[in-house]
Amino acid sequence: MNMTTFDFGNGPVPAHKHPNGGGWVADTATVADTAYVGPDAKVFGDAQVLGNAEVFGNAVVYDNALVYGDACVYGSACIYGNAWVYGDAQVYDNALVSGYAQVFDNACIYDNAWVYGDALVYDNALVYGNAFVFDNAWVCDDAMVYGDAVVCDDARVYGDAHVSGYARVTDNAQVSGDAEEDMFIEMNGKRYKLVEVE
Repeated sequence: MNMTTFDFGNGPVPAHKHPNGGGWVADTATVADTAYVGPDAKVFGDAQVLGNAEVFGNAVVYDNALVYGDACVYGSACIYGNAWVYGDAQVYDNALVSGYAQVFDNACIYDNAWVYGDALVYDNALVYGNAFVFDNAWVCDDAMVYGDAVVCDDARVYGDAHVSGYARVTDNAQVSGDAEEDMFIEMNGKRYKLVEVE
């Protein structure tokens, strides 16, 4: 009996090429026949790729991560930990989604952005550039978080809000409507609350 193995980075493990796309899938992972795993993509650990989800380019899905529905993960994106990506969500370029984070609906995470912890990014939200969204933060509706912005703790960014530059939205702060920028900003190790002056 000839067993096929592949080295996903920690030594060879039993694996096979997915029939729909030819990408490597560890025998411990679950990938539906309806899903697509491109020739250079990898799915391993106890990860699951279900439904019509697509993983391609140099993307990897591993640990206990779940990608399903019509979600797409591509470029050099990584989905890992217990993260979920589903609906019509897209994660691409060098973006990372990890921890217990969820990205769903029509949300997009791309460039070098990182969504982790228990963060939620959904609806039509965009997180990109070098942005971080983590802890219990939510980004939703048509909101955008980009540049070097950070949204964390229990913060909420929603509506048509844009959080960009070096903005920090923290604690229980909420940014909504067509608000531009932050709420809180950190400079030289100190945190300042921004107040609009007429």
